[in-house]
Amino acid sequence: MKLVFATNNPHKLTEAQEILGNKIEVVSLSQLGCHEDIPETADTLSGNSLQKAEYIFERYHVNCFADDTGLEVAALNGAPGVYSARYAGINGQHPTPAMNRQKLLQEMTGVTDRSARFRTVVTLILDGEVQQVEGVVNGSIATEEHGTQGFGYDSLFIPEGYDKTFAELGEDIKNNISHRARAMQALARLLQL
Repeated sequence: MKLVFATNNPHKLTEAQEILGNKIEVVSLSQLGCHEDIPETADTLSGNSLQKAEYIFERYHVNCFADDTGLEVAALNGAPGVYSARYAGINGQHPTPAMNRQKLLQEMTGVTDRSARFRTVVTLILDGEVQQVEGVVNGSIATEEHGTQGFGYDSLFIPEGYDKTFAELGEDIKNNISHRARAMQALARLLQL
């Protein structure tokens, strides 16, 4: 079975293929011939995930799945959440991940409750039927950046049960415990793999 993953991110594609195994062929957007920017204008992770999957299904008529991920910080009422990738953006600018991390550290100055979670929502459209699953990893926000591996907020997020950030733990550990891995494992169960 072929499933289009609404991404061109090579890390996400590899992770999805490893979790879904050899019964599913994961196809990227570029392999599908889709090179346009897919809109992400919903105000929730599930809304964005659904919007991306529907965009692919309606235009290409293929079975597909899409994801959206956000970092939700308790002391910031769930922010940055759906806006995680553009948290430090001003006037529609696309900030760098470093700018986003810097803004988060500034917002957390003096905050004692540093609990947070990463959440990924995956939408699957299979023969026109829509289903959603999610993966969550709880943790906390460090007071400064640690580690050089990973991307996004990895150098600030310490997963529960560990004393190192995702950026210090390395890809092997992160890929086994991450929110995206858990969402992809839930997708595999949905597909009965």
